Amino acid sequence: MDNTAKPVTEDFLKNGEIEWQPLSLTLVEYPKGDLLGKFFALTSLAPFGIGAGFVTLILFRRDLHTISFFIGTLINEVLNIILKHLICESRPLIRGHLYNEYGMPSSHSQFVWFFSIYVLYFFVIRLHHINNNSIISALWRVIIVGSCFTLALIVSAGRVYLHYHTTAQVVVGAIVGFIFATAWFTVVHRILTPLFPQMVSLKLCEMLMIRDTTLIPNVLWFEYTTSRQEARTRGRKLAALKPTQ
Repeated sequence: MDNTAKPVTEDFLKNGEIEWQPLSLTLVEYPKGDLLGKFFALTSLAPFGIGAGFVTLILFRRDLHTISFFIGTLINEVLNIILKHLICESRPLIRGHLYNEYGMPSSHSQFVWFFSIYVLYFFVIRLHHINNNSIISALWRVIIVGSCFTLALIVSAGRVYLHYHTTAQVVVGAIVGFIFATAWFTVVHRILTPLFPQMVSLKLCEMLMIRDTTLIPNVLWFEYTTSRQEARTRGRKLAALKPTQ
């Protein structure tokens, strides 16, 4: 064994041949001491939280509507990358070797507005028949949709405030997100949803326990009542098996 041999990384560090680059995907800069800037920087991470929520829902719910929504967000991101490389408009502030990619349209703006508009369509069109006479149900829908649009406005404003995008880049991102959310929801609602019963009958979907909840008006209430009824049934069976004292 050659004891004079040194690790490759050490040689590179000595010769200055390594250029360290932070992961710009999650790195967000804001003016030091600016609390509003820090708030906007934190809200800029919202798409990652939404993505984590998608993965969690898909793993535990395995519903075709959720999977279709998630696929739409992925296609939306691909569309954003394509548009950026077609338009080739730079960002308003050059941050050294960070964010070398183009800025038109804003991917954050396009993502949050696609998400918010799709949620709006889902509640207004897909769930229009659920508990229309329930004040609590209507209130929850207003809160959820309102929260999505509030988050979209905050994230969009933050991208301009932090100089990651111009106002035009954010507005165009919002418009593209709106248009694609409308188009994708139409595809899912009009074309894919009628095919869901056949899709869940496929062997692969059965193996992965993929399900279609289209005909269940209130999935949350259905799962709650079903699990409660099953728990009571099993409880009675266990009680009947216990020996009497």
